[in-house]
Amino acid sequence: MTEPTVERPASDAPLREMPAVTEATVERLASGVPLRDVLDVGAAGPWTDLDVEVRASARYRPGLLPGLAWVEGRSGPTVSSLIAAAVGRLRRERGAESAVESVEPLLALALCHPDGRVRAAALARAREYPDLLPLIVVRAADWAEPVREFARELLRDALDVDAAVALAPLILLVGRRDRGDFGVRLLGEVLRRAPGERLGPLYGSADRNVRRFAHRLAVAEGFLSPTELARAAARDGDAVIQDLCAEAALKTVSGDVGDDVLRPLLTARNPRARSCGVTALRRAGRAAEAERFLTDRSAVVRACARYVVRQLGTDPLPLYRAWCSELGRPEAGGEREPGRTREPKPETGQAREPKPDTGQAREPELETGQAREPELETGQAREPEPETGHVRKPEPETGHVRKPGSGQGPERGSFVPGPGAVIGLAECGERADAVLLWPLLSHPVPAVRARAVAGLRLLDVVDAGRLRPLLEDPAPGVVREAGLALLPSAQELPSDWLMARLGERWPRYVRVAAFRLLSAGAGIVPLRAAVELLEDPDPKLRCWAEQAVQRWHPPAGLPSGEAEVEALLDRCTHLFSSYVLRRRKWEAGVGH
Repeated sequence: MTEPTVERPASDAPLREMPAVTEATVERLASGVPLRDVLDVGAAGPWTDLDVEVRASARYRPGLLPGLAWVEGRSGPTVSSLIAAAVGRLRRERGAESAVESVEPLLALALCHPDGRVRAAALARAREYPDLLPLIVVRAADWAEPVREFARELLRDALDVDAAVALAPLILLVGRRDRGDFGVRLLGEVLRRAPGERLGPLYGSADRNVRRFAHRLAVAEGFLSPTELARAAARDGDAVIQDLCAEAALKTVSGDVGDDVLRPLLTARNPRARSCGVTALRRAGRAAEAERFLTDRSAVVRACARYVVRQLGTDPLPLYRAWCSELGRPEAGGEREPGRTREPKPETGQAREPKPDTGQAREPELETGQAREPELETGQAREPEPETGHVRKPEPETGHVRKPGSGQGPERGSFVPGPGAVIGLAECGERADAVLLWPLLSHPVPAVRARAVAGLRLLDVVDAGRLRPLLEDPAPGVVREAGLALLPSAQELPSDWLMARLGERWPRYVRVAAFRLLSAGAGIVPLRAAVELLEDPDPKLRCWAEQAVQRWHPPAGLPSGEAEVEALLDRCTHLFSSYVLRRRKWEAGVGH
């Protein structure tokens, strides 16, 4: 039988193929094949899978497993014992070590036997085989109390620091079971007594639960220095670890803290770590530096920066107003026809017209450096220098772009305000501040246009007539924000104009925004839009359209007997049973 294979990453080796636990795995163990040749003994999953697979095999092939007589050393004419005896004779000719290996796989099967007496007897012999310690971990959460208590005694005696580090993934996996808490508690007790550096492999484990457990233990016991906590908060991709380590690092900040703690937090990609870093600036006596983060791309970081700046007696609102005024000046690139982008041509640096057939701007040649590129770490546009056309590098902490000749220090006013300044004005401003946002709808940077639309929505000053052209914007983010802002005014928009944007010649994001607005319309409009998209080339849009058709019911106020309703429902017969279709038509007063 050919065994299916799965791939798993190893911490110190490239991807390799390992056999999955199947019925064939049990057969090979019963024939005396060593565990390391059958299972990936370094992983946690195969051990629990083996436990399940052995019990499944015992239901219809009980003779394949070793019985109580064999485990206790008495004669037992089972299939597995006969096979093992034959294999043992061959292996004894090769040496004692091979003879031991022929017993170990049978004990592994006995430890997973459905009969508790067999499992208990196998535990008594398993202490002689270190490679069977993972199965003792599994049995420490056994449903049979005698087996469970015996396994816990063995585990307490055998689990040292090295074994705890190696078996941590399995112990935490088994710890999810109803009776698995013992192993987790024992793991914590052993690792607390160990030197902090022994937990190093757990901090970088591929198992997220192992990393969380190790970092929680390290924070509680003080195994990690503030610098190590800051780096962990900045580098780990798990949100729980980010919060845990960032908060722990923040508690250690005082007036003499150095850049070795603050810089990893302030330059982190995740906003949780950055927000803690900004808050730490005040405790470190460097609150003035928080002004640079008022335009951060993350709302939580901007909120923390406003708090820190206000502690200095500075009102952030005038700063936001000044930055938005600067972005809206014509010389700052604030002139543009709404709904159409113009990007610089790589040859001349002049405005690039969008393609006439799609309305999308032609892609700039990256090697020329003329077109603005999004900064990978910040998502903000890089401004090309007017003299050379070279892209300016943003500051690593905030993503702000330094002006030429501004020096290395991030001084006040030394950077071009980014899209975060636009949404920041809306977060702490007044409705009257919308006058600074309207000109930004024609800004050449898509992120600025998108934040301007979001800011107008946040200030509750949406004008459907002025925002509707942005539904044709070549930037998907702008279209999404425009659709969200126009949603409360969906019934005021011309349905024919929106229906025309459902055509295949429009980009997908335009069709999605138009469909959402039409779905929020009144009367027959949502059904008309959904039926129009039933043949859309995008499978997700087709699925959404089918669900919208099935959810549609004639609303109050829809005239009874509308012929268009009957025609539209007749195009959707494949979505309803005959009864439901007749019911829908009856509700609409058609099809009698």
